[in-house]
Amino acid sequence: MADKNSILIVGASRGLGKGLAELCAKHGWSVLATVRNTEGVSLEGAEIAAVDIDQPETVTALHEKTAGKSFDVIFVVAGVASTWGPIHETDPEDAVRVYRTNAVSPVLFAETFTDRLSDGGQMVFMTSRMGSIAENEQGGVDAYRASKSALNMLAKGYSLRHKGLTVTLMHPGWVKTDMGGADAAIDVATSIGGIFEQIGKRHGAGDLAFIDYTGRAIPW
Repeated sequence: MADKNSILIVGASRGLGKGLAELCAKHGWSVLATVRNTEGVSLEGAEIAAVDIDQPETVTALHEKTAGKSFDVIFVVAGVASTWGPIHETDPEDAVRVYRTNAVSPVLFAETFTDRLSDGGQMVFMTSRMGSIAENEQGGVDAYRASKSALNMLAKGYSLRHKGLTVTLMHPGWVKTDMGGADAAIDVATSIGGIFEQIGKRHGAGDLAFIDYTGRAIPW
């Protein structure tokens, strides 16, 4: 892994975000981690700030709070799950909510905080293999799949607007979290250990990569 030492993790109240924040801190990184509500939240070794990426005023407040700071990595983890059915069985309001939180808000956050990346810094979005059109062989979970496909597309646009910036779309694997469920294939420690090893690496010839926690390239 490249010699990076400061990271902003967006969405760290539980699961993968919390695990990654504490792992980075354990390895000596300076960690600023955001949660929607700081009450009762404890992250060992990390500074905590309150942000809801769907509330622009909280994003602006954090941007102002971090004036003069820079981060080697900004990792937008925050996201929500959806119903498991096809789109015609999904409440349209739920589909819109998931689209906003999983696709639009992460990229709006990235645009706001691009000036907080250090030279050679990396912007990472937590996406999902379920956003891969090429690998969708089962269907279902349409709203969630579409939200992650949209995130991938919006991240592509972000990358084109910020040429030379390393942008990574990260699939964490199917993980035993509240979102992934108890039947998932791997635990949080395995996922975040792999993710940590990929941070700071460039994958492929361009500035944008869609990979999993092992570094495997995922087809779009």
